[in-house]
Amino acid sequence: MMELICPAGTPAALRSAIDAGADAVYCGFNDETNARNFPGLNFSRDELRKGIAFAHGRGARILVAINTFPRASSVALWQRAVDDAVDAGADALIVADIGLMDYVARRHPNQRLHVSVQAAAANPDAIAFYVETFGARRVVLPRVLSVSEIAEIARETTCETEVFVFGGLCVMAEGRCSLSSYATGKSPNMQGVCSPASHVAYEETAKGTTSRLGGFTINRFAPQEAAGYPTLCKGRFSTALGDGYIFEDPVSLDATTLLGGLRSAGVAALKIEGRQRGRAYIESVVRHFRRALDTLEDGSEADIVSLKPFTEGQASTLGAYRKTWR
Repeated sequence: MMELICPAGTPAALRSAIDAGADAVYCGFNDETNARNFPGLNFSRDELRKGIAFAHGRGARILVAINTFPRASSVALWQRAVDDAVDAGADALIVADIGLMDYVARRHPNQRLHVSVQAAAANPDAIAFYVETFGARRVVLPRVLSVSEIAEIARETTCETEVFVFGGLCVMAEGRCSLSSYATGKSPNMQGVCSPASHVAYEETAKGTTSRLGGFTINRFAPQEAAGYPTLCKGRFSTALGDGYIFEDPVSLDATTLLGGLRSAGVAALKIEGRQRGRAYIESVVRHFRRALDTLEDGSEADIVSLKPFTEGQASTLGAYRKTWR
């Protein structure tokens, strides 16, 4: 059966994910070594140790995301995160930077290493490099591949593949988040912060709501239109062809209907996005996919509850899994 990998931004969310049926939970330290570095989220060293003990006591695994790119002047912070995660008993480290992968391979040769989606490894040659050079055991594939392309990769590599099945989408390939850093000076890839709240502003007018990020107007919403959180990749732009979302629509990925195809493609693990989301989201989405996977495995039928209330803009997409533009 494909492994169900679920997010946790807090110890409470970690416990909720495991109680709801997660096979493994991914989380990070409360600093810039992980790509969801928001106030009030993530784990202290003591919290991670306790979370790992809780998970192991219930037969679940903990994957620690150390998936931002170290600055040359602060490499020790990332290396310390690796050492502390290994010491706490992490089942795997999710890493993007090749220098940090080299550190893991040399300092902790028995530690299971996963290639982060931030590395954007999207072909057999790139994946082979991580496997042969650093002993990577799994690669998290970027959200730019169709199911048939994933199947081709799985056939040509010895590395396990993990793919996203629910939550936020990113532009083109992960690890290339230049838009947010241009507007705010904070990089998702370096500081782990995408569209920080400190740079977000809303203005109410008679014509509706205007959202801004770092002083840039991102979107304008009619009076009765739901106003989404302003990120540049989901901004609405005016062009000669009219107004619209050029990079990415403000909707969520939901690949529930593709689970059978992903299994046939050789996928080892399914990942839910959302470390910044609350416990209600975690519990509901995890239970949804737990039921869906159990149903797929035993061939029975189950009443799968809609995830629409937990999607961005109350809408979902299959994203690149079905590349309709080809």
